[in-house]
Amino acid sequence: MSGTFMAEEIASQPARWRAAAAQASDFAEKLPAAGARVAIVGCGTSWFIGQAYAVLRESAGLGETDAFAASEFPVGRKYDHVIALSRSGTTTEVLGLLAKLRGTLPTTAITGVPAEIAESVDAVVDLSVADERSVVQTRFATTALAVLRTHLGEDLAPVIAQAEQVLAQPVDDALASAGQFSFLGTGWSVGIANEAALKFREACLFWTESYPAWEYRHGPISISEPGRVTWMFGQAPEGLAADVARAGGRFEESGLDPLADLVRAQLVAGEIARRKGLDPDNPRSLTRSVVLT
Repeated sequence: MSGTFMAEEIASQPARWRAAAAQASDFAEKLPAAGARVAIVGCGTSWFIGQAYAVLRESAGLGETDAFAASEFPVGRKYDHVIALSRSGTTTEVLGLLAKLRGTLPTTAITGVPAEIAESVDAVVDLSVADERSVVQTRFATTALAVLRTHLGEDLAPVIAQAEQVLAQPVDDALASAGQFSFLGTGWSVGIANEAALKFREACLFWTESYPAWEYRHGPISISEPGRVTWMFGQAPEGLAADVARAGGRFEESGLDPLADLVRAQLVAGEIARRKGLDPDNPRSLTRSVVLT
């Protein structure tokens, strides 16, 4: 994967998170106030990052928070603030939804290309410093989550240090040689698991699955076997690792913050792409932004 935009962008994440955390106070007035009823919308990676944020915000006691794919937003439901997460600012479903909401409630876009979406929202969180050249999203999405977590009052310094440690280590050959991955999470890390699964599908054309960890025993564990990996983001439910081991699969649980562990998953996806001779910067059938005409 070395020499690709994706590799460069993965490696740059700790620095981008540190800069974003330092700048988060500048964005405070553009992001939801404590107690507000909030929805965050996006497509693909942005939707999954939104899922993580929604659980984190509500769990912190800062207000009801929902995450939706932009195409599935319940327009008749009442919210105090809507956040649109879009790297390109051009995604058709996001812009269409914002047009429907215009003038009815406060809206904020978190984007890597402010000029594309600024007229559609009331406020813009400019993350152009984290924009990317690779079609496969890595650092923009994680930097957006770094801003949002900092706005929620979290100290990201330990998470950044963990990500730096991940980047300093070689990719585990046993992971890069695996034949299938199931990604699991609990609470906010369900969104991270969903995003990890998407990265593998995009970057290295692997069929992957993702589930809430407690649901994995309810059927999906049946596919666990030698050569397959069940990857847990965050703390696993008691006994789950033993259940996967009995099925013959590998249970992967790092103990890292899920955001730092996502960097590890990105690296594995990139390494599998390299071994398969794929270009993760230009994955099959994908473009940087889905614009419908």
